[in-house]
Amino acid sequence: MDVVQTIALTLGVGWASGINLYAAVATLGLLGSFGQLELPPSLALVQDPLVIGAAILMYCVEFFADKVPVVDSGWDLVHTFIRIPAGAALAAGVVGDVSPAVQLAAGLVGGSFAAGAHATKAGARALINTSPEPVTNWIASTTEDAAVFAGVWAMVFQPWFFLGALALFVLGVIWLLPRLWRGIRVLGTRIARLFGARSAAPAPGSNPQP
Repeated sequence: MDVVQTIALTLGVGWASGINLYAAVATLGLLGSFGQLELPPSLALVQDPLVIGAAILMYCVEFFADKVPVVDSGWDLVHTFIRIPAGAALAAGVVGDVSPAVQLAAGLVGGSFAAGAHATKAGARALINTSPEPVTNWIASTTEDAAVFAGVWAMVFQPWFFLGALALFVLGVIWLLPRLWRGIRVLGTRIARLFGARSAAPAPGSNPQP
């Protein structure tokens, strides 16, 4: 890999892991297995058929879980503890056998991109779940999957294009995350008020005191 492709992969695997870790691992593994990508020895493990099979299996599970309202948010909550460290580990593996300082720096950057992508996805899904219809979830999930597959392809074969698109994504996240956070806070306040009103309501058949 040349320098540009290494940079694109280091940043890209973190970003892709934050959205759909299993799709990213399966795609990288398949590209490496078919000789389309020369992975460094520290990342060659993803080419193992067992790893590819496990990633494809978990991708299939996520494919359906990610399209069910509320279930997708629960899935995202659990994967907060999976996607971010996995993105950091993959990014550290991309730089290969270099100094520990470089690997640590790559892991920190990759983990940060994974955290940003994951937070954006999870926050957007939480707000989308306020819609009573499921179509929006399906569209969002399918778009995310397509973005990961296209992103992995671009970071391997068109790294300059990918880096440009990733820069736009970062700018979008900077603009979007504060708005998502405000929306989630408003949603949380409404839910708290709803449960507070229900708990304050008199039980059926009771005689409230004047």
